[in-house]
Amino acid sequence: MSPNPSMRIETVDYHTAGEPFRIVTAGVEPLPGATILDKRRYAQEHLEDVRKLLVFEPRGHADMYGCFVTQPEDTNGDLGVVFFHNAGYSTACGHGTIALVTWALESGVIAATEPTTKVVVDAPSGRLETVATVAGSDVTSVRFRNVPSFVFARDLEVKVENRLVACDIAFGGAFYASVDAGVFGLTVTPDNVHTFISLGRAIKAEIEGHHEVMHPLESELRDVYGVIFHETLATDPPTQRNVTIFADGEVDRSPCGSGTSARLALVDDAGELPCGSRLVHHSIIDTVFIGAVTGEAVVGDLHGVITEVEGTAHRTGTHVFELEPNDVLGTGFLLR
Repeated sequence: MSPNPSMRIETVDYHTAGEPFRIVTAGVEPLPGATILDKRRYAQEHLEDVRKLLVFEPRGHADMYGCFVTQPEDTNGDLGVVFFHNAGYSTACGHGTIALVTWALESGVIAATEPTTKVVVDAPSGRLETVATVAGSDVTSVRFRNVPSFVFARDLEVKVENRLVACDIAFGGAFYASVDAGVFGLTVTPDNVHTFISLGRAIKAEIEGHHEVMHPLESELRDVYGVIFHETLATDPPTQRNVTIFADGEVDRSPCGSGTSARLALVDDAGELPCGSRLVHHSIIDTVFIGAVTGEAVVGDLHGVITEVEGTAHRTGTHVFELEPNDVLGTGFLLR
């Protein structure tokens, strides 16, 4: 261990369907605030050095993701969470919720019982009820019931690469713009990932430059968080593949949990998801989440749906990160 490091942070890392998730377990004092949005604001104001240390190179990379574990908002919750990524702090993260619950049960932070254990997680977007499938000391999957999802806009035209492209915007804990990858003559495969990054950044900038995207009940839930490029693989059962480009050109290796909820709102609205059917949602690396619409909701004046998303997380390691006082790179840098 380095003598007198200016910062020392401990984490446990997981991946959910290939997407990393770095959970801070020591080195940060409990986040103050009555609500998770309060705690998120505190992190934005006081914990930027920690976020950068854990996300930026040389300790992380442009596609790293993580969280601060917090107290829940009240005694009806089990855990609270503030998510972070390469550009700041998201309002929702499905793959992170799955990893967080897996860690909490496998580490003994919350007692696990077979065959299932319920865990209530307070996220910035709202309260999430989760059910973990437990086999011995392992959590084999986690299913979370998301906050109400809804369609915000259909066929919104944006100018990209000197052409008008129609996209749909839906909320699944955060706002996502959905675009058929075929519009650009692309398939959702790893060899097209750099093109998707460029297109995702351009679409996000165009929407935010010309349209206000805001939740009807909570003004802090706003702006386009990610752009989902999707393609249909089969209709029985409904099966899609997607890649989500979020934050500052970050690429989701998983099928994107909150993005899956947004997609569910759209396919349900289009009548493409028969009652009782599940959406088999593939990622760009062909990992899978299973999603379903399980009920209806009202969000302000908008019709919404209740969705559930299920996936599996695996532990990848434990870490102690340090910053030496004389390190000229400080908390690090980002290269794409």
